[in-house]
Amino acid sequence: MADKPFLSIIIPVYNTDKYLSYCLDSVLAQNFTDYEIILIDDGSTDDSPVLCDQYAAAHPRIRCFHQANCGHTATRQKGFRVSRGQYIAFVDSDDWVSPDMYGRMCTAARETDADIVHCNFTAVMPRSQKDCNIPFPAGFYSKEQLAETVYPNMIYFGTYFVFGVAPNLWNKLFRRDLLEKYLFRLPNSIIVGEDGLITYPCMLEASSVYFCDEAFYYYRSNPRSLCHQMNTKRLSENHTMFETYEQFIDSAAFPSIQKQLQYFFVYQSLLTFAPVFKTIRRKSGNFRQLFLAECRNPYIMDAFRAVPVRDIAGLHNRLYALCIRHRLPFLFRLLL
Repeated sequence: MADKPFLSIIIPVYNTDKYLSYCLDSVLAQNFTDYEIILIDDGSTDDSPVLCDQYAAAHPRIRCFHQANCGHTATRQKGFRVSRGQYIAFVDSDDWVSPDMYGRMCTAARETDADIVHCNFTAVMPRSQKDCNIPFPAGFYSKEQLAETVYPNMIYFGTYFVFGVAPNLWNKLFRRDLLEKYLFRLPNSIIVGEDGLITYPCMLEASSVYFCDEAFYYYRSNPRSLCHQMNTKRLSENHTMFETYEQFIDSAAFPSIQKQLQYFFVYQSLLTFAPVFKTIRRKSGNFRQLFLAECRNPYIMDAFRAVPVRDIAGLHNRLYALCIRHRLPFLFRLLL
């Protein structure tokens, strides 16, 4: 392996010993050789650290690091610091990849010099799976083509809620210096939705992007993962997320993005409000006060005023949206 491989594959690991070997075996099975694997064990309390060390001892492409638990973003940042690749990829340690993935994507990066290479993915649920394909034609997109075709539909593709470009980091390759600009500005307090805060600003700054039409990545939908845990901290995390989007994206330079973000803020708020306020209803007497405070948040207030209720899918979601827009805590509580 070269001292400076073309690609660094960063794999944060936290308590995934059940899936880790399958994940690592899939990456090691690549028909492409110019890569390194960076394993960052984020203070796992299961057998993941032992597995990481075993794989690193057996495979010279793997370098393993252990740290006290500090979260997904800080773990990715650590992986970036010790990586050496010209391009960076991420894999979640409970997922897996096709043996063709990095050969195909790195070939596209080398041949086109694209700043980002994107592939489709397959979402794997316990009893089914779903192919998640980008709605744009495959191929190379210059800056002008991105501005004309992709940016106007990148975050909201016109149907509630379909992304034009999925926010996930793990189905993309990023040129190193482009990724670095946003990865280290990301607040570590955000534990859900952090991928989009890197993906979308990088897409807007990229000089060119290449879209592959193959689904190379397999995302395991795990009901025990962090993204499925709802508590009152999620409200403040949403605020930080919305504020960070404003800091990272210049809406004056990309006016079509502002409207898309308002749709996304409504979507993210509706995902959060119902489960969080069910918890508040059970455990706290401050339901009304907290609900009204959320409705007055300027990002939430502006988004729910801007997005027509008719554009929101699902009767319950529309009723929730009316309650949030008109600040109706009693009715919202009845709907839960």
